[in-house]
Amino acid sequence: MKKVKSEPFPSALEDAKAAELCVPSPQTLSPSYRLAYADQDFLLRDDLRPVRLQLELLKPELILRDHGIEHTIVIFGGARVVEPAAAKEHLTIAETELEKDPTNDSLVRKVRIAQNLFQKSKYYEEARKLASLISKNHQRSEKPKWVVITGGGPGIMEAANRGAHEVGAENIGLNIVLPYEQKPNEYITPELCFQFHYFAIRKMHFLMRARALVVFPGGYGTLDELFETLTLIQTKKIKPIPVLMFGREFWNKVVNFEALVEEGTISPEDIQLFQYVETAEQAWESLSKAIHLA
Repeated sequence: MKKVKSEPFPSALEDAKAAELCVPSPQTLSPSYRLAYADQDFLLRDDLRPVRLQLELLKPELILRDHGIEHTIVIFGGARVVEPAAAKEHLTIAETELEKDPTNDSLVRKVRIAQNLFQKSKYYEEARKLASLISKNHQRSEKPKWVVITGGGPGIMEAANRGAHEVGAENIGLNIVLPYEQKPNEYITPELCFQFHYFAIRKMHFLMRARALVVFPGGYGTLDELFETLTLIQTKKIKPIPVLMFGREFWNKVVNFEALVEEGTISPEDIQLFQYVETAEQAWESLSKAIHLA
């Protein structure tokens, strides 16, 4: 039985196709004659920024809704924290360079940084394992599915997408256009792989469905995402969610939260907005208790 169209008007797609059939003339070939929504030059004008912001908000929202995704577990972490084998290779290369020029201060520093990153490479495996635990347990649950979401890049982000992918679970990546080469990692579910222009809209999508935030060691981007979330919780702009931070030693070294309390710039209870964890199993146990994942 032929489906009867409910709308009396042609769709935007139908009109766009019909517009392609117009007879070429000076008038129809003019940019002003293009349909506004099919005119990329028009959409890219500075004046259309509010429209582009709305489109970037709506596109992922509608696609995630189409896939029935209501709850996510956000996993943040550094792009430079790679898997142990790769980190070991980088260290070996740096050490070999230093052997040839042992008095070179820049090479000494390069080896030290490579050693630090090799030590942190354990977190790649922990992120991978945690994403597997979250995804595997909720595949066989009758509760609403909890989907792992990351920034879609390399390092910790890749590890988390990989962990979900390896147990056959869909997972999300929110990539962003950068001035240097950037591509999504290969483990993201293709239908749930998004690209953003605006950092602000991307960060909004991280939290719109978030039921927990897990943060691994990282750089400026990770710190930005962590502190924005803590600020939103502190100021009650979002409902409290569990915030787990992997690696107490790392975080105590790079951020002195106690000093902020002593200086009076945050309240003592603000330190209770997050907790430290060291292993995927510990994180899984904490998440299960806090938001009833298991």
